[in-house]
Amino acid sequence: MHEPSEPARDRRPDPAVEGFLALSAARLAPRTVEAYRRDLAHLAAWLGGSPAGGDTAQLAAYVASLRAEGRAATTIARRVAAIRSFYRHQALLGARADNPAADLELPKRRRSLPRTLSPGEVERLIEAAAGTTPRALRDRALVELLYGAGLRIGEAVGLERGAVDLEERLVRCTGKGSKERVVPLGRHAADALRRYLARGRPHLDRRHRPELFLNAKGGALTRAGAFLILRRLAGKAGLEPERVHPHLLRHSFATHLLEGGADLRSVQEMLGHADLATTELYTHVSDRRRRELYFQAHPHARRKSP
Repeated sequence: MHEPSEPARDRRPDPAVEGFLALSAARLAPRTVEAYRRDLAHLAAWLGGSPAGGDTAQLAAYVASLRAEGRAATTIARRVAAIRSFYRHQALLGARADNPAADLELPKRRRSLPRTLSPGEVERLIEAAAGTTPRALRDRALVELLYGAGLRIGEAVGLERGAVDLEERLVRCTGKGSKERVVPLGRHAADALRRYLARGRPHLDRRHRPELFLNAKGGALTRAGAFLILRRLAGKAGLEPERVHPHLLRHSFATHLLEGGADLRSVQEMLGHADLATTELYTHVSDRRRRELYFQAHPHARRKSP
């Protein structure tokens, strides 16, 4: 057994792995399933055979080899998660009586706090999209939606026209794992979308596309196109273009909700997080900002200069 530079490719599919991946595809996002495929192929190459035959000592040695090579904690954690899921599947099927991955530990990862924009910076970004041209109306609607509903960029560009209910101020989107959720829309976002749909989108819709957001040629707006729009607006707003991206608006959406008093469970549902711990990360951002504001504002709390 050794650590290969690249996973060896066996031309014959491994029935145990393929069965696990087929079942995973019903509940996980396609990218997650593909990551599991690569990780299990890497393990198979290291073992020199099917992962189905691996034992506890081999798996511990494999993880130790990843650490010895200096692999990132995130990479090791993902591979351990794939291995644990695979052997759990094997045990549930009765394919093996034991679970050799049961005691594998995920490496401790230092979770960095998500960066956010301040409310004032968000307003500057939105105001940078001022204008009455079809593209300006689209850009403002896009920014208002990303910030006002906290959508992932894939969710936003994947929306169809019928997914937005402007009367009830709701947007229905499909998130990770094909899970659908309904998120409320603020008045500003609803107004921006209403203007775009009335005076912007009809001029862009040359191909009769179902997507809500269209590009200048009438096709569906892509993720890359949305990134470019935000960077251009960030430059106009006097922000750092390389710092501003769609997920930054999602982070800001969650943080500003919690700072405004929203409860954690509601924010979790609006973001579409499967795990509450992911949402809890935003509470640390709020706590940090509150501390900063306290030390800036309170006369007896200001830090003394060294």
